[in-house]
Amino acid sequence: MDYSRYECLEIVKADRVATVTLNRPETGNRIEHRFHVELQDVWADLARDDEVNAILLTGSGKYFSVGGNVKGMQDRPGGDVFEEGAMLEPSGGRRIVQNILDCEKPIVCAINGDCIGLAATVALLCDVTVAAQAARIGDPHVKIGLVAGDGGAVIWPMLVGPNRAKEFLMRGNLIGAVEAERIGLVNYALPADEVLPRARALAQELADGAPWAIRWTKLAINKAIKDQFNLIMDASYALEMCTFQTSDHREAVRAFVEKRKPKFTGR
Repeated sequence: MDYSRYECLEIVKADRVATVTLNRPETGNRIEHRFHVELQDVWADLARDDEVNAILLTGSGKYFSVGGNVKGMQDRPGGDVFEEGAMLEPSGGRRIVQNILDCEKPIVCAINGDCIGLAATVALLCDVTVAAQAARIGDPHVKIGLVAGDGGAVIWPMLVGPNRAKEFLMRGNLIGAVEAERIGLVNYALPADEVLPRARALAQELADGAPWAIRWTKLAINKAIKDQFNLIMDASYALEMCTFQTSDHREAVRAFVEKRKPKFTGR
């Protein structure tokens, strides 16, 4: 499998493990349009790659990913989310979640730094998560006047329960990795220098195991997540698209750019 077309992701294969690195450290691995498309496609490519038995996902630089480009949202005419080059496009977020869930090969995520918004959804959909103790995880869609529609409403309740998930998603606050481990949001919270070695060891163990036994165990468990995905995702994503058109969202983006607290009006 040739991965040379990927620009935002670096894919390296060794010993039946494919290491996928979010590779735009100069922007904090901010997920803009090209990045978004590559996050849709890579899981299907890896699923078809006969040289890969397990996948390790991580980020380059200080952050796992700071999430979407909030400043760029002010450049959309009339708040339009469908124009050429927009980070979000019809069904794009749905495809990312669906393709991760459809990839039967085990995915280990090394959360090397802050992991925010869509990036948190991607990380938490992985099968085993290892986070740096100093990292923070969160889905702050509501902070910019948007519904948490790109998968957060699917995976957070399954990991920490509905009420905890509602609190985190409705308040939009970030949670430290140590607390995230305590409540079951991530599997491990470790010192920064131990994160990637532990994640690599886990990925290699899974790559060396019985492939079909491991893949089909994952498939069986993922059926519950897919049920939630089918129940929630279309509604949450459509509602997110609606909130892109609100005055509150435009005010939140202006406030973000101007480094002030937004004044929401419910419009």
